[in-house]
Amino acid sequence: MDLIVFDLDGTLLNKSAEISAYTRETLSRLSDRGIAYTVATGRTLHASRSILDGHGFHLPQAYKNGVMIWNPQTDVFSHQNFLTLSEVEHVLDAILAQQITPFIFTLEPGNRHAVYHPPLQTDIERRLAEDFSGRRGVDVLPAARMPAAAEITNISALGIPAAIEAVEDMVMSEPDLVAYAGTALEGAELKWIDIHHSEASKGGAVEILRAQLGASRVLCFGDSDNDLSMFACADECYAPENAKPQVKAAASAVIGHHDEDGIARFLRERFSLDVD
Repeated sequence: MDLIVFDLDGTLLNKSAEISAYTRETLSRLSDRGIAYTVATGRTLHASRSILDGHGFHLPQAYKNGVMIWNPQTDVFSHQNFLTLSEVEHVLDAILAQQITPFIFTLEPGNRHAVYHPPLQTDIERRLAEDFSGRRGVDVLPAARMPAAAEITNISALGIPAAIEAVEDMVMSEPDLVAYAGTALEGAELKWIDIHHSEASKGGAVEILRAQLGASRVLCFGDSDNDLSMFACADECYAPENAKPQVKAAASAVIGHHDEDGIARFLRERFSLDVD
């Protein structure tokens, strides 16, 4: 069987972070043909669930860049790669040294997700906290309220490029940590960074899914650095027109723009979905 693995933001989703009507119909046609598909995203489950519900995503799914795999049939997480206490302390020290605020993402008993933070320092950070709480549907709470049983999946921060790059340099020196960084949606003068355990990757998650599902071929779609690990293990990998240059260079081919249904249009041709 073929297994299709989608990144979400900048790939399957349009610029409004939604599945368009055309893409929705394409997914329905894939389902009708019995073609398997799933997601590997940097988002949390809670930030993805309302987007994916009703679109045939019934297979196990990779979240937080492969930190965990969730099975929608059993509502159970597996293959979790959490940060250790010493790694958390090191990351927090590096972020706080740059006078920016860390956002600590957790998985807690009952599959509860939450985000914790020390006192917010800027209006941008306060808006980011509101975004996590509203659009992503998770509790955003003071760090003092984080329970002892919480497992930390990743730590993120937002700040000026020099501050974020200093944190990134620290992470690169740690063999058990990996960081992804880029220009922030909040403004070109800001960068974001997301840090998690090095054993977690989309590529590792895709290999697990391939074995679990017995897939003979894997086709991946992605646009950013965190997709390169799954490109490396895929039989075919495709980058939308809006992808980063290094992702385009690693792709089997560059296809249409994510905000012009590029992935859906490619799939209709690749699998002859317009032919009855």
